[in-house]
Amino acid sequence: MFLVLHGQTEWNRDGRVQGHSDSPLTEHGRHQALTAARILRDRNLPAGGLEIVCSPLGRTQETARIIASELGFDVAAIREEKLLKEISLGRWEGHTNAQVHSLWPDDMAGSDRYNWFFRSPDGETYDDVSKRLRKWLEANPDHDNLVVVTHGVASRILRGLYGGLAFEDAIRLEVVRDAVFQLSNGRITKLVAVNGKS
Repeated sequence: MFLVLHGQTEWNRDGRVQGHSDSPLTEHGRHQALTAARILRDRNLPAGGLEIVCSPLGRTQETARIIASELGFDVAAIREEKLLKEISLGRWEGHTNAQVHSLWPDDMAGSDRYNWFFRSPDGETYDDVSKRLRKWLEANPDHDNLVVVTHGVASRILRGLYGGLAFEDAIRLEVVRDAVFQLSNGRITKLVAVNGKS
């Protein structure tokens, strides 16, 4: 399967926490989605046997539509899957990281840049997200023509589960929005555009 992160959103650009809340893609984010689509196109995936599935949030839907259009895939056939949603960050959503640290200092104590998002008092924990993504992964163990559009934290956890990584390693996996991660035969391969071309 091919794993794609949604393109940059207005809240990504502004440093705001998104979680289950949403904001539209920026122009840069749409360009990132197009780059990911072109990387996939160069893999010569058969449009007839292709499946595209995405989180139901608007930013992943928009990214999935860009990819589908570039690949000649029927946009109406994109499937939404709620298990692929980003981690819920509860009342933190819409705030900047600095605001979260200022307003909830006790919850942030002892956290670092990799694990802070599991500390929202009314959000999801690592176990919450891991359980739902494991459920989805077990239902989709290996599909060569499946394109999955999801989110930053969800992508890290999904790749970690697939690769059998420890929590500490999974949450440190890179988040890149203009590349594609291929999950196949137990391996995770990062596919990138070369010299501005896919």
